[in-house]
Amino acid sequence: MLENGLLLSTFAASHLNRMNENQIKQYDTLINKPSNDWDLYYWATGNQPTPEEYDNEVMEMLKKHAQNENKENRSRQPDLY
Repeated sequence: MLENGLLLSTFAASHLNRMNENQIKQYDTLINKPSNDWDLYYWATGNQPTPEEYDNEVMEMLKKHAQNENKENRSRQPDLY
């Protein structure tokens, strides 16, 4: 899904290298456990409540990232290293 691809890739580029081990585990669960990509998108954008099992520090970081308060251009995925 393009929307999650843009959201998650820009989030990872901004945050992944600064995450501690627990945050990386939370992020891994967020991107691998939900069976529906739209669920993750709706939770991150605040359009649906986040289930308790995913409501954690990294989800809060992702929600803040999704708000894009700095109005960054996120129309393409960051380059891979």
